[in-house]
Amino acid sequence: MALPKQTVFEEDKIPFTQVASIKVIRNKQTGFPEGYGFVEFYSHAAAEKALQTFSCTTMPNTDQPFRLNWASFSMGDKRSNNGSSLSIFVGDLAADVTDTLLHETFAKRYSSVEAAKVVIDANTGRSRGYGFIRFGDDNERSQAMTEMNGVYCLSRPMRIGAATPRKSSGYLRHYFSQGNY
Repeated sequence: MALPKQTVFEEDKIPFTQVASIKVIRNKQTGFPEGYGFVEFYSHAAAEKALQTFSCTTMPNTDQPFRLNWASFSMGDKRSNNGSSLSIFVGDLAADVTDTLLHETFAKRYSSVEAAKVVIDANTGRSRGYGFIRFGDDNERSQAMTEMNGVYCLSRPMRIGAATPRKSSGYLRHYFSQGNY
């Protein structure tokens, strides 16, 4: 896809030479964008600069802010089969819970926490009130399923359950997308 000459990746902010690829996720039936995508950079430093530069800034031609986060894997990687078996569902989250806060809430008790993702509604840009935590250790995942149920995250007690894989609608759709996230 060709990008317009004036885009958010202006030469003075993020040089095009640092962007390896851009993928806009589209609905398979309609072809319209789903409201999120992925940008892959050649270096970690360029990705970090993009996160710092654009996070929470207003997207061009919209009134919506960029909601940026690290992807859990690059676009060329394949998701491992044990991704959902080492993940848990976290429900009843307050609207202002972020990926970072959710991650910190679990990581302070479980050292194997690898990622946390609050699911965002693509149309409104607001939290859908649930998310997922991925662990590196199955024992800690099981422990968290028991111990964290009912624990408060900000103003509400969390509801914890097993993460079940959803039917695939494309190789980039997974628990920790959007930014992969």
